[in-house]
Amino acid sequence: MAAAQSFKVPGYVAERVTKKRGRLRIFDHFDAVESALVVIDMQKFYVDDVAPALEIIPAINRLAAGFRARGGVVAWVSMTVGKDGQSLWPLYHDNFFLPEQGARHRDQLTEGADGHRLHPDLEAQAGDIYASKARFSAFLPGKADLHEQLVARGIKNVAITGVATNFCCETSARDAMMLDYRVAMVWDANAARYPEDHQIGFTTVFQSFGDVVTADEMLDEMLK
Repeated sequence: MAAAQSFKVPGYVAERVTKKRGRLRIFDHFDAVESALVVIDMQKFYVDDVAPALEIIPAINRLAAGFRARGGVVAWVSMTVGKDGQSLWPLYHDNFFLPEQGARHRDQLTEGADGHRLHPDLEAQAGDIYASKARFSAFLPGKADLHEQLVARGIKNVAITGVATNFCCETSARDAMMLDYRVAMVWDANAARYPEDHQIGFTTVFQSFGDVVTADEMLDEMLK
């Protein structure tokens, strides 16, 4: 299997960030018992359509096992935008797709559809959190139920993984920070359709929304 898509902080971004906050990284560590691994949209519909998503499954499984072992939690977030043949996001389906493509997106991301299921190679467990969202962000009030479940568990830190880096993952990272979570995106456990999209998504988050780290860094820097 090919290596996951990479990330390199652009020089101008590193210079700007260092001037702004005096260092590149924001957080030195996450306390494990207050931390959640948030896995976004690793459903068959997306993983089958975005080839690089297959490459990050081993890293996600390793992170999930590491979070559980350290006392953290794992949250699997699924996009759900259809119900009983109707769109839960008509603005998106009616304006951003050809009709047949909008219907496919709606129907495959309806609960019970094959495309809605988590990819079978993911090692989800019964004690994990299972959340749903009807927009790009997993933290958008009124359109996702993850925030309430994390609050109930006392979670203050989130590590964002999944697909796509520059869409649902980046949007979720931004909104999580706005809700006062400490945020990190794990670059070798996120995937985008194109390398350029992968790079762009992280570049924005790195500047003002959270850290961008590797899976090894995430696990090594978590305190039990």
